[in-house]
Amino acid sequence: FSRGLGLSLICETGGLCFQYVTIGGIYTVIQTKAKITVDEWGENYIMMGPYYEHNFKTQVEKCEPPNQAIKAAMDSLINNGSQVHFGRWLIEGSPYVILFDIGAAAWNLDRWKGDLWNECSIGLPYHDREANDSLIFGSLVAWFFKELTDQLQDKPNVIAHFHEWQAGTGLLLSRSRKIPLATIFTTHATLLGRYLCAGNADFYNNLDKFNIDQEAGERQIYHRYCLERAAVHCAHVFTTVSQITAVEANHMLHRQADVVTPNGLNVRKFSAMHEFQNLHSMNKAKIQEFVRGHFYGHLDFNLEKTLFFFIAGRYEFSNKGADLFLESLSRLNYLLRVHKSDVTVVVFFIMPAKTNNFNVESLKGQAVRKQLWDTTQFVKEKFGKRLYESLLRGEIPDMSKILDRDDFTIMKRAIYATQRHSLPPVTTHNMLDDSTDPILSNIRRIGLFNGRNDRVKIVFHPEFLSSTSPLLPMDYEEFVRGCHLGVFPSYYEPWGYTPGECTVMGIPSVTTNLSGFGCFMEEHVSDPSEYGIYIVDRRFRSADESCNQLTQFMFSFCQQSRRQRIIQRNRTERLSDLLDWRYLGRFYMYARHLALSRSFPSKFKMDHLNIAPVSPICNGFFYRRFLFSSRLRLFDQKYMKNDINTTVQKFGVSKFLFFLFLKDIKTFIQ
Repeated sequence: FSRGLGLSLICETGGLCFQYVTIGGIYTVIQTKAKITVDEWGENYIMMGPYYEHNFKTQVEKCEPPNQAIKAAMDSLINNGSQVHFGRWLIEGSPYVILFDIGAAAWNLDRWKGDLWNECSIGLPYHDREANDSLIFGSLVAWFFKELTDQLQDKPNVIAHFHEWQAGTGLLLSRSRKIPLATIFTTHATLLGRYLCAGNADFYNNLDKFNIDQEAGERQIYHRYCLERAAVHCAHVFTTVSQITAVEANHMLHRQADVVTPNGLNVRKFSAMHEFQNLHSMNKAKIQEFVRGHFYGHLDFNLEKTLFFFIAGRYEFSNKGADLFLESLSRLNYLLRVHKSDVTVVVFFIMPAKTNNFNVESLKGQAVRKQLWDTTQFVKEKFGKRLYESLLRGEIPDMSKILDRDDFTIMKRAIYATQRHSLPPVTTHNMLDDSTDPILSNIRRIGLFNGRNDRVKIVFHPEFLSSTSPLLPMDYEEFVRGCHLGVFPSYYEPWGYTPGECTVMGIPSVTTNLSGFGCFMEEHVSDPSEYGIYIVDRRFRSADESCNQLTQFMFSFCQQSRRQRIIQRNRTERLSDLLDWRYLGRFYMYARHLALSRSFPSKFKMDHLNIAPVSPICNGFFYRRFLFSSRLRLFDQKYMKNDINTTVQKFGVSKFLFFLFLKDIKTFIQ
């Protein structure tokens, strides 16, 4: 049951996002949002997606539908030759899932292509498997909704929430067949926007100049673009995940977003504030062990004065800002050398690429480190035993005799074993496209080869992290907690979960004003850099100016003392409440209510619901805690002449959210 809505049923589908290999930002949204949505809707919340046998066996607990109408709708599809599976997804919140077997229904593809053409005038080429799969999936979803609504009649009402163009076909067919649904469509990034930015187009300066149909046709995705645009215009409510994506969608898809629904996370707070600092220290030690092995023979820098930076995500060289990052690292290396800094920066690139095996030199480095550790433990035990026996006899040991010749021989052999005549490798794996790989090509261009004089060292790890890896046995969360700074200077990033994850873990990060996360922080926090969120201006500055700004951010970070970094991590972690689904979920709640009011206007009136999408800053207890707690201190001492501007500037919130807060107070008084 949802407040004020009576009995309603919500079905949410993420297209092909349930497939294990497509884990990314959309998968994270759907997975992490499940708990707060289940808390709101209970058993009336059902997720929908395609069926993959391995994932179903390992991630889903099969069970019977609790609702007889759902069971009857599933039986209708099954009796007509389709395969539909029901169960609980074993994630936090344990939501119900309905999964449709695409392969078992593929024999209907030609007929459904004809239906799509007759009803929507959109044709799909035979060779585009992803588009064909989306049509099969969408047809099954629309079929299911027809059977379900026939069973339910007009009570309860059904809300169908579709994510991305792969799921949009189901929305198109449902609306064209006049199925009584309240529909929501969310785009996490426009399809054409991804393609244009990946092709190094000057995207944001030419949003109003692109010939959309021509650009989509030249990239052979016109049919996909038609599916996406039609879904956007057919939905009762259209949402995007950030304001920057809303601007993009307005130009690419020609519809303004009704609601911006920022992406959140399930934030878990430690009972003791210092606990996440302890985790940073523990995981930093693990990274240091890897560095000792990787740089053996060239470990002429102090690990206690070494900072770990990283960039992670899909291997989209320009979209993720790896090109800008590498150029900035070259300039940072120059600055550190000119200023004779004793700080060393080790930079990790965690981006999956095509490889055939681990690099022999990387494996050898870890083996040498382990051998040296074993030798040290052996000599230490002998030394300790002799020292213990000498003290028991009441004698001060002769340090020149406590270690014999064999011990010195063993230690000398260990020292000679750490010598190497080559530089430490830049990459941990053997790359299949070494000569054309964008990261390696740019490393050759800027000349950062992990030399002794370089203050910036680079380690390219072309695989996602795993605790079972023989090189760097750490999960992603452990690795992030052990680093000092995450750098994500993205050019195209509709939201950007990586800096958000850093924030929740108390790790400072760099983002841009072209990412949804960066725009969100600029809007809600008066001075993000004071709280470990460095925002590079890539929208209103040239590439060279943005590069210099990023370099200055990193250089200033290198100049901080250890105590300053600890204080900043505390401040960063306190911002995590801004990203909690408990508060950002209100925007999705508002979108659902808006969809009901538009699809069933005789039953639902927005004026009577009183659930404007209030910011977490303006939400009751959290508002007071956020503004007035001495621990958070999210205000600066700058005042402006205008009273409202003074209040907004003081508390670090946007004017829009401040007025929403005033509206909440007025409603409360009434």
